[in-house]
Amino acid sequence: MKKILFNMSAVALALTAVAAQAQERIRIGFMSPITGPQAANGIDNRDGAQLAIKELNAKGLKVGGKPVLFELDIHDDVADPKQGVQVAQTLADKKVKFVLGPYNSGVTVPAARVLNDSDVVVLTVASNPKVTELGYNNLFRIGASDNQLGAKMATYAAQDLKVKTVAVIDDRTAYGQGVAKEFTEQAKRLGLKVVANEFTTDKATDFSAILTNVRASKADAVFFGGYSPQGGPMLRQMRSLGLTVPLLGGDGICSSETASLAQVSGDLNTFCTQGGSMLDKSDKGQKFVERYRAEYKRDPLTYAAAFYDGMYLLAGAIEATQSLDAKKIVQAIAAGKYAGVTGEFAYDPKHDLKSSAVTVYTFKGKDVVPLKSL
Repeated sequence: MKKILFNMSAVALALTAVAAQAQERIRIGFMSPITGPQAANGIDNRDGAQLAIKELNAKGLKVGGKPVLFELDIHDDVADPKQGVQVAQTLADKKVKFVLGPYNSGVTVPAARVLNDSDVVVLTVASNPKVTELGYNNLFRIGASDNQLGAKMATYAAQDLKVKTVAVIDDRTAYGQGVAKEFTEQAKRLGLKVVANEFTTDKATDFSAILTNVRASKADAVFFGGYSPQGGPMLRQMRSLGLTVPLLGGDGICSSETASLAQVSGDLNTFCTQGGSMLDKSDKGQKFVERYRAEYKRDPLTYAAAFYDGMYLLAGAIEATQSLDAKKIVQAIAAGKYAGVTGEFAYDPKHDLKSSAVTVYTFKGKDVVPLKSL
């Protein structure tokens, strides 16, 4: 009897081994800053992608009749272009075929060249227009561009906030300069006067000198092209100097981290734009937020939903083509449509979204609250 039990166990183990061999593992490269000042956003991106992978693996997708299992191959680029290139080369050397990220435009521009040379399919939220102007056939933007984010913030400032004059500050990163440029150009088209232009860095902590100049300009509002690690302290220092005018920005400051770092009581009087429609206004958006909260015990930040959508977009192309061939996947994404949590994914020839909703947000306490989709 003992011998029979042993043989049955051996058979079970053998069957498990065969099943494991039959199941193909598909590694999805992931690039974002998961340590350093922008870690909160990178972790948010990672968790959005992980949630999608968990759901997709539960569905039991097959390619060529063989079950597939998605795995996220996580790499920290620290929001640094040099580190981003190293990460991209590592992923290329590992023969990873698909990458979600990078998050930062300044990382994406040099990293995308390495990935493109290795025929890797890249789905990035990097918003600088240069990203898709590089002409890399395998790269798609899965969020709004600076053209949309900066311009829509200017439109909201003029039409809803009734701003007449603005001061513009950027952090000299590809993202910060890009979104500030688009804001400035649209502001001028709408008749707003730019009364001050200042710049800082994405490592700065003291903004007193440039804010003193901004205060002297008597601007009705301040636009900051940059990220929360600078946006929050900048807001705190603005209020300390008696600058009570609105702080405006793109998606880089559209995070509860801005409010936490600002340490300002009462109304922050801060507004930002983010790609995608208001999640709480759609059934898909509400369900995503509920699942994210249940999984991670916190609310999603800026781009968790976009990385979630990016993973589903990629999986849909793999399933539709029944292939892992990059050319076939690129063709499927470029020609197809996908209705995601953040909106519809359909691409123009440059691989920008044909239409991307942009939502204006404000802050209530530390919560980022949607106001209006443009």
